[in-house]
Amino acid sequence: MTPHRPTLIALTALAPVSWGTTYAVTTEFLPADRPLFTGLARALPAGLLLLALARVLPRGAWWGKAAVLGALNIGAFFPLLFLSAYRLPGGMAAVVGSVGPLFVAGLAAVLLGERPTTRTLLTGIAAALGVSLVVLRAAGALDSVGVLAALAATASMSTGTVLTKRWGRPEGVGPLALTGWQLTAGGLLIAPVALLVEGAPPALDGRAVGGYLYLALANTAVAYWLWFRGIGRLSATQVTFLGPLSPLTAAVVGWAALGQALTPVQLAGMALAFGATVLGQLELRTAAPSAEAVTGAPGPASSRGRALDTPNRRVEPWQGVRSPAHERVGPRNPRPRQRS
Repeated sequence: MTPHRPTLIALTALAPVSWGTTYAVTTEFLPADRPLFTGLARALPAGLLLLALARVLPRGAWWGKAAVLGALNIGAFFPLLFLSAYRLPGGMAAVVGSVGPLFVAGLAAVLLGERPTTRTLLTGIAAALGVSLVVLRAAGALDSVGVLAALAATASMSTGTVLTKRWGRPEGVGPLALTGWQLTAGGLLIAPVALLVEGAPPALDGRAVGGYLYLALANTAVAYWLWFRGIGRLSATQVTFLGPLSPLTAAVVGWAALGQALTPVQLAGMALAFGATVLGQLELRTAAPSAEAVTGAPGPASSRGRALDTPNRRVEPWQGVRSPAHERVGPRNPRPRQRS
C-alpha cells in the first residue's frame, strides 16, 4: 500500500458512513411517504451546486456517458432503493444490497479485467452474512416486487461503479465536476417521475428543511464526491467493499440516537461485516498503484475514453515508457541481444 492509501480509503469510507445516517434523518425529520421527492431533493440541488463550483460541462461523448452514469448511480438507484425499502420487511433491502461486492467483482472481471480471487468471493459472502445478522428480522413472505427492486438497485449501482472506473474522467476534469454531472443528470431523471407519482412537493417545516439540507450537502454532494474520487484511485472491488459500512452505521445510529437495542447476534454480525470490509481493502495491497493514486491526476485515456490502468504490467528498464505526449522517456537504445 502506498503511504497515502490508508487516508484515501478512510476518506472514501466516509461516503457509506454518511449514507448510513439517511434512515434516521428520513424517519425523524422528513415528510412520510415521499421517497421520490426525497431522492430528487438529494440529487438535483447537490448536482447544481457542484456544477457551479466546478464550472465545467461535459464535452462530446461525455454528455452521453454522464447521462448513463447519472442514471445508474443516481436516477435509477434512488427510486429503486426507496421502493425496495418500502416493500420489504426489516433490513431485507440492506441484505440484498450487501451482495454488491459480488456484483462488482463479476462486472470488474468482464469490463476491467480484474479477476476475482477466492479470497474476494469469500470476503464478499462474509460481508453479506455479517450485514444480514445486523439488520435482518424474522418476517413472513417476502414481496417479490421489493426483492426485484432491491436486486435492480444493487445491480444499477454496481454497474455504475464499474463503468465509472472503466471510463475514468476526461483530461483536465476532476472528481468534483464528474460528481456534479452525475447528480444533475440523475436528479433530472427523477424529477418527472416524482411529479407524476407523488404530485406537487409537500409543505416543509423547519425540521424538514434542515433534514433536506443535510441530505443534499453532507449526505450527497460531499459523500458522492468522496465516493467517485475513491473510485478513480482505488480498484472497483476495494471501493464496493466499503459499502457494508452503511448498514453498520445505520445500526449504530439507531442504537445511539433512537434507543434501538443491539443483540449479541447483531454485534457479532457487525464484527464480521467490518472485518470483511477491512479484508477487502487488503486484497490488492501488492498491486502497483495507478497513476492517479500516485500523482492525484487521472491516468492516460484511450481514444474511447477508457482509463488505461495496467497495474500488473512489468516494464523493463530498456523498454522505456511513453509519456502522454508520446515522447520516449528512458534509454533510446534497446538492450543489446547476447549472442549465443
